[in-house]
Amino acid sequence: MSSHTADAHVIDPAGGCPHALNARLRSRGAVAEVVLPGGVPGAVVLGHDALKEFLAHPDVAKDARHFPGLHDGSVPRDWPLRVFANAQGMHTADAADHRRLRSLVGNAFTARQVERLRPRIEELTAGLLDDLAAAAASSPDGVADLRTHFALPLPMSVICELLGVDEEHRGRLHHLSNTVIVSTDTTPAEVMAAVRELVELMGAIAAARRAAPGDDLTSALIAARDGDGDRLSEAELIGTMRLMLVAGHETTLNLISNAVRALCTHRDQLALVREGKASWSDVVDETLRWDGPVSWFPFRYPTRDVTVGGSVIPRGTPVLAGYTAAGRDEAAYGPGADRFDLTRENSRNLSFGHGAHYCVGAPLARLEACIALERLFDRFPDLDLAVPDAELPYQRSFIGNSVQTLPIRLG
Repeated sequence: MSSHTADAHVIDPAGGCPHALNARLRSRGAVAEVVLPGGVPGAVVLGHDALKEFLAHPDVAKDARHFPGLHDGSVPRDWPLRVFANAQGMHTADAADHRRLRSLVGNAFTARQVERLRPRIEELTAGLLDDLAAAAASSPDGVADLRTHFALPLPMSVICELLGVDEEHRGRLHHLSNTVIVSTDTTPAEVMAAVRELVELMGAIAAARRAAPGDDLTSALIAARDGDGDRLSEAELIGTMRLMLVAGHETTLNLISNAVRALCTHRDQLALVREGKASWSDVVDETLRWDGPVSWFPFRYPTRDVTVGGSVIPRGTPVLAGYTAAGRDEAAYGPGADRFDLTRENSRNLSFGHGAHYCVGAPLARLEACIALERLFDRFPDLDLAVPDAELPYQRSFIGNSVQTLPIRLG
């Protein structure tokens, strides 16, 4: 890879359905040069094996001090993606710093701790299914938006309860996190304003928990000390809360939405679950592979020139992880890689990452999605899309991969 060649793909910040573009870029190789929004040269790793190697590579970092362009003036100060590079938390830390931050949070997301949340998730799910039925009943055409009434409020409620966030803040927090993380076609000024408000709101929530600690993750993070007695810095605390909140609901929202779309457009696969020939866990795994919730995620930086998938990625390049591209790589999944198939033997995927930065919230996301899908289709077995899948409006993002709305009829 040169520093920047004429055939580098220019990323459209408004994104859209990624699969045709992924296939086109992947046909040229496992790694592609791209021009990031704002004219900044970068790369994306698209091949499954190449991405797996890259995510666990010892000479690849997540700390933005390894991105020279951010500090030498070559990347503009109002670069819209600076928010990803500058965030503070375990997702932008390396080595000992990363281990320290991750261990503080990891205790809340062990398989045992997550399993303790099952009764609460089931209770929330039942209530939201009532709300969904009411929304459809009160609509003149019997149509309700599954994202608004079900796929969003479920993970949002769970992560907010975990963090000790009052209900009054939840709508605003989703709007802000969507502006900062998902909507990549917003202006730099809008992004910066949303970041400031999100940080202020997180600071206010932290202050409230400091004044009145509860049985929640925020209170635990405030009280936590590592072996040397160091507390989280304020920036690390806010960064960790922000990461938990955003990652804890945006991805699960997309996972549930994409699974419902897949099952509605592949009724034969839904029948396999009904007949006990496939499980809801299979549905979640195959959705993660076939139509993952995150398309291209920023950023990792080689700390020296590294060779991945036959391409050299120069030191300091901002690199995107191409999760949806890797999920349909024929080299990993065979010639039927672009088919939604619950019976495939290999649905292992990289949608939650790989290596030291594997998503700490993966067990929670899986549990929420399995419960949500099972209860939804148990209660509304004839549920179907109210609009053909191809006509659904896509998220205006190259990061989030789903639709903006998901109008359904409950049947």
